[in-house]
Amino acid sequence: MDTGIKQIKYGAIITYITMFLGLIINLVFTPIIIRILGQSEYGLYNLSASIISYLGILNFGFGSTYIRYYAKFKVNFEDEKISILNGMFMIIFSVIALLSLFIGTIIILNINLILGARLTLNELYIAKILIIILCLNLTINFPGIIFTSYINANQKFIFMKLVSLIKTITSPCAIIIILYFGYGSIGMALATTFVNLFIEIIYIFYAKKRLKINFKFKYFDKKLFKEMTIFSFFIFINILTDQINWNVDKYLIGVFRGTNAVAIYSIASLINNHYLQLSTAISNLYAPRIHILINSEENGDIITKLFTKVGRIQFIILSLFLSGFIFFGKPFIIWWVGKSYLKAYYIIIILISSVTIPIIQNLGIEIQRAKNLHKFRSIIYLLIAVLNIIISIPLVNKYGEVGAALGTSIALIIGNILIMNIYYQKKVNINMVYFWKNIFKLFPSFIIPVIGGLIILQIINIYYIFLFILGICLYSILYCLSIWVLGMNKYEKILIKNFLLNTYKYVLRRIK
Repeated sequence: MDTGIKQIKYGAIITYITMFLGLIINLVFTPIIIRILGQSEYGLYNLSASIISYLGILNFGFGSTYIRYYAKFKVNFEDEKISILNGMFMIIFSVIALLSLFIGTIIILNINLILGARLTLNELYIAKILIIILCLNLTINFPGIIFTSYINANQKFIFMKLVSLIKTITSPCAIIIILYFGYGSIGMALATTFVNLFIEIIYIFYAKKRLKINFKFKYFDKKLFKEMTIFSFFIFINILTDQINWNVDKYLIGVFRGTNAVAIYSIASLINNHYLQLSTAISNLYAPRIHILINSEENGDIITKLFTKVGRIQFIILSLFLSGFIFFGKPFIIWWVGKSYLKAYYIIIILISSVTIPIIQNLGIEIQRAKNLHKFRSIIYLLIAVLNIIISIPLVNKYGEVGAALGTSIALIIGNILIMNIYYQKKVNINMVYFWKNIFKLFPSFIIPVIGGLIILQIINIYYIFLFILGICLYSILYCLSIWVLGMNKYEKILIKNFLLNTYKYVLRRIK
């Protein structure tokens, strides 16, 4: 098996294991955290985290830019240029780290002005300490980006995903231990920082010892830096847009409705993040391969078919989650975090429905970057992000947390679905007619599960835990059978059969 394909295959498997464990851990630990902190302090932590997350845009998209230029030099066997590239990026990210500290200090000194409207003096004091810790956490991460980018560019997905798996397990465990000792949200932030520092050290050690990463600082290629900066600028706009779309809601809710409302939205945001991860688990693994294909001038039909192939697999997985949550989400929210969070059910449906189409097409983002055609998307997304803020302010005032979700949803539908699909067809040279024909072929296979789900709701009282689990199992079986018989093509069936066969052989070897 080709090493790159093997890394993608097993990297995807480990990613889904990590996501499954992450989901289970969140299901178990989030109610515990809320009970220990209380709804208000839990909301305060998420509000502080959403503010400091804006400093994440300071990477200016250089992380994604690195993969493009690494692939370009690697294809031409220019190892010397890769070493120079590494040195340049280390300098760039070190400067960015210092810049994040400076801006973080300004935020801390003006915290009363930023958050003072709805927060008490004690909440403002806690928020200030949280922002200090979270700012230091982010600052530590910036120089480490060069090492993670290098590992990713070398397609060492198995290692990266295993480390991610370790982080998924250790981070919540550390947080729970700290909380039980009574250190509250401040301890929670400290635990997160120490785990992140530990993970960064692992990445650095692997990149230096295993992959032999080299740095050359003597020669700073100004021409290359200028070219990368222009390329990165539009990725930076994408990052800024994502930060606005996914974090401005918490800020607006905090300003207009307070920390309790932020806590409710944060629960919805947590589920939405897991939903997004279901998609990016596959598409992120294909990023280096996309750049190599396009730098090798192997595009056109190959890229369209790969885009469609990945999109269909993502759509099959996401549709099970989306439809299942619509049927069974309400009792789940009540049991998980309590009736006071029931509004999160409606917020989740609004958010995950509006992101489904964009995230089955997120391989297109890397295709645009590889072809240097990402500028249009960046500009459109920035305009849509501004529209999101304009729409969300009156909606939050009138409908609270649900209004914030509606504002984000409207913006995403206009930008990510309507405009971008036209752009993919006209400029990026992806055959979107072919893509949508293949997606629509899946729709008949959804009819039986939907009818089955409605029948289950009529004959089973899903507000009893045993019947709830039974209902989910019945629906999942019905969905999988219908998709297998009526939806999946030959390639997808072979993919599933090979996965099950390899899993069986692996388990058999372990038993023996």
